[in-house]
Amino acid sequence: MGFIQFDVPNSLPVEDAKKRVEALLSYWNRKYGVTSAWTGVSATMKGKAVGVTIDGKLTVEPSRIAGEASDPGMLLRGQAKKYLVRKFAEYLDASKTLDQLVKNED
Repeated sequence: MGFIQFDVPNSLPVEDAKKRVEALLSYWNRKYGVTSAWTGVSATMKGKAVGVTIDGKLTVEPSRIAGEASDPGMLLRGQAKKYLVRKFAEYLDASKTLDQLVKNED
């Protein structure tokens, strides 16, 4: 199985960005059952969402979130990458508070 790479710009301090990524991973856990585990500023993700297996890792860096996730195949690859980048960008948007993001999840 291959992987798709994702890279999302980040202008927040690393600890703030990590809190926001933790909130996103928590949302995915509640919505899809995707589990995550952190080691410092790096996380792994595992689970299944909408019939697609998710196995990935990411790192919160000073200027970006970089990672890779399992490739769902040619038919869903573009949609999966677009979704990942959009959700991370949404959670890293400095114009929104973490509380606003969490309230808009459901």
